[in-house]
Amino acid sequence: MSVKIALELELHRLGLMAPAGYFVGLHIRFTAPLFTFQTYDQRWLDHYTEKGYVLRDPMVAWGFSCTGTIRWSDPDLPDPFGLFREAAAFGLRHGCTVSCGAIRSRTIASFAHPEREFTDPEIATIGEIVRRMHDVTEPPEELTKAQVDALRCIAGGDRHAAAADKLGISESALKARITSARIRLMARTTAEAIQRAKDYRLI
Repeated sequence: MSVKIALELELHRLGLMAPAGYFVGLHIRFTAPLFTFQTYDQRWLDHYTEKGYVLRDPMVAWGFSCTGTIRWSDPDLPDPFGLFREAAAFGLRHGCTVSCGAIRSRTIASFAHPEREFTDPEIATIGEIVRRMHDVTEPPEELTKAQVDALRCIAGGDRHAAAADKLGISESALKARITSARIRLMARTTAEAIQRAKDYRLI
């Protein structure tokens, strides 16, 4: 099963469990996630972005300082800026958050229910799904020399024919190397593959 299909199945399960929506940020590095999925009300997303709430979000702060699961209503969870109160006005009245992975590649995901708290078994299931998604999207530690050389040529501005000539291979062989690098980096385009390889310090 491909990574894409595996993620789609897991996201479908999460959507059924979180009727008021969710946010999943997989492998957050240098403040940016490798993958982001969200189904919250667009009005809340716009409001959240406009106000710059990511810097005040208690679940983001908790997610970077802890791993595991927590309910938004946990009495030990500080919310000095009243984000939960504002979120409730957009239908995000009850929720839980999952945090997993090393701090250098942390996954943080939050889930909302409009009517009731999530049960302990539901939170456990949500946590398992998020951890599976985290594991299946783990970035590679390295690329092959052939993949690195091909990406470096394209990143340096060479067109396919020039890059192939520089590497002493056919153009089809170059394209095969780039395709294999894209698959390894879970990138949709060559430009995205190059950026991810740079972000991961692989090229």
